[in-house]
Amino acid sequence: MDYGAGVTVNRRYVSPRRQEQARQTRRAILDAAAKLFVDPGYAATPLTAVAAEAGVAVQTLYAVFGNKRQLLSDLVDVTLVGDDERITMAERSFVADIRALTGLRAKLTRYARHLTETHARQVHVMLALAGAATADADAAAIWRKNLEDRRRGMAMFAVDLAATGEVRVSQERAADVLWLAQDIRNYDWLVRERGWPVERFERWFVDSVAAVLSAPD
Repeated sequence: MDYGAGVTVNRRYVSPRRQEQARQTRRAILDAAAKLFVDPGYAATPLTAVAAEAGVAVQTLYAVFGNKRQLLSDLVDVTLVGDDERITMAERSFVADIRALTGLRAKLTRYARHLTETHARQVHVMLALAGAATADADAAAIWRKNLEDRRRGMAMFAVDLAATGEVRVSQERAADVLWLAQDIRNYDWLVRERGWPVERFERWFVDSVAAVLSAPD
């Protein structure tokens, strides 16, 4: 028996043009937030200012993001991965690249390249978030979630590195070392403040992490 016989299903048709317009609107709002949440800052920027910068009605902004906290959260996510695609971090190409490598330093070197690309893209937003987190509860919650997400990511990376047979510390300690070394504030201090070339920063990351992970615990 065909359970669908005689049943009419009404599906809402959304044209590709309308979908593209929606993506462009969302991107414009995120770009505006990226600018204004950095300067003059998250707390000092009302959503009306973000809407004006994006060239949309504030009602449109609310329809897309719901509230200011969600806008900030989505901005952090998008700047982390570099796009607004629904692809998990584990499905990103750099993860497959790392898993295909066999040695500890080779894996760390590939991750270091990904790390500097990510930091260059998101440093302004993340430092603004860190500053806002000292005075705003919503920003503090998003900052804390980001810290926890990164720690979980480094725990998974530690498992992959342990499979090389070259790691001599516990996975817990390895994850902690990775989590600390990849903190964006290291990039801020060494590359932006001290003027290190990106290549030197990447070598520092690989040398520092490899030295700790390959030494007896």
